[in-house]
Amino acid sequence: MFPELLPIADFDFIRFARRGRFRTTAWFSSVIPAIWALGASRRRRSTNKAGSWPAGKSKSTVALSAAKRIYDCVYMILSLARLSIRHRWTGRLPTGATKRARRIIMRTVLFLLAICAPVLALAQTIVIGGKDFTEQLLLAELTAQLLTAKGFQVENRSGYDTTRLRQAQEAGVVDLYWEYTGTSLRVFNKITEQLSAAETYARVKQLDAENGLVWLNPSRVNNTYGLAMRRADATEKGIATISELPAKVGGGERLIFASNPEFYERSDGLRPLERAYGFQFGRDRVVRLDTDLIYQGLRDLKLIDVGLVFATDARVSAYDLLVLKDDKEFFPDYAMAPVIRKQVLERHPDLEAHLGRLSDVLDSETMARLNRRIDVDRVRLPQVASEFLRTHGLR
Repeated sequence: MFPELLPIADFDFIRFARRGRFRTTAWFSSVIPAIWALGASRRRRSTNKAGSWPAGKSKSTVALSAAKRIYDCVYMILSLARLSIRHRWTGRLPTGATKRARRIIMRTVLFLLAICAPVLALAQTIVIGGKDFTEQLLLAELTAQLLTAKGFQVENRSGYDTTRLRQAQEAGVVDLYWEYTGTSLRVFNKITEQLSAAETYARVKQLDAENGLVWLNPSRVNNTYGLAMRRADATEKGIATISELPAKVGGGERLIFASNPEFYERSDGLRPLERAYGFQFGRDRVVRLDTDLIYQGLRDLKLIDVGLVFATDARVSAYDLLVLKDDKEFFPDYAMAPVIRKQVLERHPDLEAHLGRLSDVLDSETMARLNRRIDVDRVRLPQVASEFLRTHGLR
């Protein structure tokens, strides 16, 4: 593992001590930096939340850097011990002193190599990412519990927005998360042409492979965007499709639209949607809210007329909302699939089979039902994930 230590070990271990004693200052000046290196690596691991890892540095880079620092300290210890003895004594050691010297050397090396073990383990941990809404938090929890049950060491790191999560994966900070084909097509790869579901998956699989990312088998979940209204209001105003909104807005109807901050900014978001349908809500008629508040506003308040929703969100049916038909097919297919770094998949090829079995039991109806248990029935997310995996024999 550390071949450069062998020449020192073979050459003059027996001359590293005088009467069985080492120079204390040489040892402690080397051990202290080693302990500092371990503490630094653990501080990084314990304080690293979503988005806080040093820019451009993967967990493997940080862990191996810390391990190398410890290794350098091992080498320094042996070198300083050799030099300190060489300058003070060049004779032969008594037999007892020789054995004591060897014992001290070997115990110290083993101690420092034991320190390296948890640092190196960090590089082997599979970091699972997730975005900051219910479905993504659930998917991250499902994946973490599944892989833990299969014997993998995992870390669940959820709460990113879409762009930062992708950046974290490309930087090696996140190894695996579930992404939507339409998001990769429009947001990451800037493809605007209309493609079928199969074509969308094939295109993003090809393009993302150039960045070292592998799309595994997709689920049957299509969590596309939608614009929704209270059913009674939509019926009263005679609105059933998105194409019917321009006439109402252009005719002076004051409709307030609620969007989450991400959709407001996205390249497949509000502005491109308005261009595709030929109208604008107007800056004073668009409010940006957290997704949960959009649903609450549509249910409880008359201040919001149209809101952004997700196809697999159970609150659409629970709150009796009508999703307006996307009659111009502006939104692409948003099939959900696990995306993993190529290096991690090569290191753990059986991940593909484990994640494939999870994909096989997920479809839009199932996902909506799971989301409902969390958002409407208020069941704890880890419990929902655990029960689902057990029901399907995945843990």
